[in-house]
Amino acid sequence: MEILRTENVNKIYEDNKVPVHALKNINLKINKGEYVAIAGPSGSGKTTLLNLLGTLDKPTSGKIYFENSDFTSKSRKELSEFRLRKLGFIFQAYNLIPVLTALENIEFSMMLLGVPEKERRERAKNLMAELGIDGLANKRPNEMSGGQQQRVAVARAIVNNPRIVLADEPTANLDSENGSKLLDLMEKMNEEKNITFIFSSHDKQVIERARRLILLKDGRIVSEN
Repeated sequence: MEILRTENVNKIYEDNKVPVHALKNINLKINKGEYVAIAGPSGSGKTTLLNLLGTLDKPTSGKIYFENSDFTSKSRKELSEFRLRKLGFIFQAYNLIPVLTALENIEFSMMLLGVPEKERRERAKNLMAELGIDGLANKRPNEMSGGQQQRVAVARAIVNNPRIVLADEPTANLDSENGSKLLDLMEKMNEEKNITFIFSSHDKQVIERARRLILLKDGRIVSEN
């Protein structure tokens, strides 16, 4: 079942008043439960495409549909609500809130949605136990290793049961062992919870494990399998 679709998507930035065509006529369909990697050399448009799919940016032209609803015409408030309820994000820099504990970081998006404190705490604790990070509950980001922070970031991304998780270079700051553990974790979430994962990466590990690979070059899709 199709969950995400782009139609003739273009993105043009201005660099010192010179137009830079970051994405050119992107036509893409992603089905629910897919595990997809977007790969390509630096500057190929990977992060730009991920930002558009995650509604963090808007295309210059073209349409993006989520479950057949056109998201290029929605208001900023509607998009913010959509991201909070339907999407999860994992960034290479982790982006945890430094003054909050691991448990509080995971609870944060539920707090924004108005989930009662008791339910928030229970859901976060259950998920941490499931992911094997319950021992980190009271630690702040600066007390955790990179691998631990990224596992907390995964928990934060999936605690609201999103339809799609978008991961931008999630293994970039991890050594190969922790990168492999993180991918094991995300594969498990994909298989057990049927969450759609879309990665932007040039990490060989991520690319080899993807069940579908979309290759970008100079802002165009040059192959997909």
